[in-house]
Amino acid sequence: MKKILFALIFAFCFIKISNSEIQTGFIDPATIAKTKQALLAKYNEMYAFRIDRGVEQTANLWVESDGTKDEFVSFCTENFAGDDSTLFALFKRIEYYNETLNGFFTEMGLGLKWYLDIEIGTIHPLDLIMGGFDPSAHLTEDLFRNKVAFILTLNFPRFSLEEKIQNAGQWNRLQWAYARLGNRFVSRVPAEINQKIAETFTDADHYISEYNIFMGNLIDEKSRTFFPKDMKLITHWGLRDELKAHFGNISELPKQKMIYEVMKKIITQEIPNVVINSDKFIWNPYTNNVSKDGEDITYKTEPDIRYQKWLSVFKALKMLDPYYPGLNSHILRSFELEREVPEKEVEKMFDELLSSSQAKKVVALIKKRLGRELEPFDIWYTGFKSRLNINEDELDKITKEKYPTAEAFEKDITNILQKLGFSQTDAEYIADKITVDPARGSGHAFGTAMHRFKSHLRTRIANGGMNYKGYNIAVHELGHNVEQTLTLYKIDYYSLYGVPNTSFTEAFAFLFQSRDLSLLGIKNDNPQAKDFAVLDNFLSAYEIMGVSLVDMKVWNWLYKNPEATPAELKTAVIQITKEIWNKYYADAFGKKDEIILAIYSHMIDNGLYLPNYAIGHLIEFQVEEYLKDKPLGPEMMRMCASGNIIPQQWMKNAVGSEISPKPLLKAVDEVLQRINN
Repeated sequence: MKKILFALIFAFCFIKISNSEIQTGFIDPATIAKTKQALLAKYNEMYAFRIDRGVEQTANLWVESDGTKDEFVSFCTENFAGDDSTLFALFKRIEYYNETLNGFFTEMGLGLKWYLDIEIGTIHPLDLIMGGFDPSAHLTEDLFRNKVAFILTLNFPRFSLEEKIQNAGQWNRLQWAYARLGNRFVSRVPAEINQKIAETFTDADHYISEYNIFMGNLIDEKSRTFFPKDMKLITHWGLRDELKAHFGNISELPKQKMIYEVMKKIITQEIPNVVINSDKFIWNPYTNNVSKDGEDITYKTEPDIRYQKWLSVFKALKMLDPYYPGLNSHILRSFELEREVPEKEVEKMFDELLSSSQAKKVVALIKKRLGRELEPFDIWYTGFKSRLNINEDELDKITKEKYPTAEAFEKDITNILQKLGFSQTDAEYIADKITVDPARGSGHAFGTAMHRFKSHLRTRIANGGMNYKGYNIAVHELGHNVEQTLTLYKIDYYSLYGVPNTSFTEAFAFLFQSRDLSLLGIKNDNPQAKDFAVLDNFLSAYEIMGVSLVDMKVWNWLYKNPEATPAELKTAVIQITKEIWNKYYADAFGKKDEIILAIYSHMIDNGLYLPNYAIGHLIEFQVEEYLKDKPLGPEMMRMCASGNIIPQQWMKNAVGSEISPKPLLKAVDEVLQRINN
């Protein structure tokens, strides 16, 4: 998972003043008209559009403490860049200062969370305080006071999503960079709100990072244990991946069922509080019995903390709503501002795939291959992956020997990239800008925002070295890091660094992850490998789109019920999850009212992040189809050079068509026809 918290807060909350200063309409229409007339008289009529929009958006953000109305007029007439060369010179200066501010504050955020993110001993109370501290909280308050922010709003028009879509095929690179700079200041948010958001996300992230289950302490009704004594799995990633590791042998079914029981207890908050992140108790997740030293003990269940953290994130982000006219909900900001794909368009894509006839056919094929009645967790079926026939213990042995430490993986990045088709020169160039750390949580990629610093790859390092799960995560995160490096170092304008939204970086991470075994030198000689890869992508999209819809619908429910208690939110989540399951999965799986879709930890600590994964799978498939026999490396470098333009134009540049589930559905039809024949 790409680490996005600090970047999102920095982007969305870039403009801040105190609550007492928030005013609307201080600059009256007459003053606005006077200012426009003065600028039109001073400069060529060809700049009328910039003058009109620049004065309007500056007036909308100007408050009494910024200066009198006459001072507003003077500021605009003195600071408007009235010709192309002056505007470009201003743009280059802003590019430099933006990178300086973004870069150093990103590094400070990284450093302040170091002891929370990295597996280096116990967490001190001070670490939580510092991890929740946002060093940029008052930055733009100062930038408004010294009028730097107004120089941007005056000279770089902000375009709506509709306008960007209309102009996407016509703008050149510099026009795109100007347009992105126009988005730099979209609101004025009090610094204390930004700080509260940072603290809330840090608290939620810490809750998830420390939510581990000691698998060797789980027993069934016959007091049987199924997992190694030292196995500690984080929820949800570790639990899910362990469940996925046991497909292929029906004797492994009890392990999968036990993991699912654990998941259900977490979702319903019936999990005994004492077994969370503790190896001191024996727990039967079927009966919910807990014992110690052979004696049953009484306990309290987790008191809806999972949902309290979710509510805290909702309430923190909701504090932004009054400062975003036209985007007055986190839902709107998430889709319109961050993803630049409207919520209804995203929901329509998800519904098209989830409701497709191909979905039932693929699930029927899974049932046939498993040779048993389906379970809800078969939505994570791995039988289309080539590693099914390889014992995971053997994979663990290979990866632990190859990567005993984080440093060993870091030293091998150049070699990995060359295997993916990057030239030696490019591989060395990219690898030199990535460093690897042992993660306390599941793993993530933390990209830098400045040329002088490196991106950080985090993954869990088990005792004795990096096991296969940790390696698989590391390869995924490496995809993020390579994208982060290319879209910073190989981009023409800093304002365009990055990709359109996080779905794109997830797509590249998926592309890397799907090649994990080949990177270990394990060849797949199965003639159906490519067909199975299509089905595997489809199944991944099918699963995560349902999860994403749960996330989306819960956020909509929260906005309708902003005063909900944690218990009420829990009830709503379970009900919504059952509705989504019954609508899209129950007929295919033969089971109703299942709640497995609600297990994802992203829902708790990432504020509507999950749709990025679902869209990312569609992007991944279309890019993979385009690549076919092309090497990944050179094509990835070409695609990343588009930078941060709007999503659909990026896709057109990359593969010649927009994001859509249709190519994947068509490919699934063709695969099923071949397999059935």
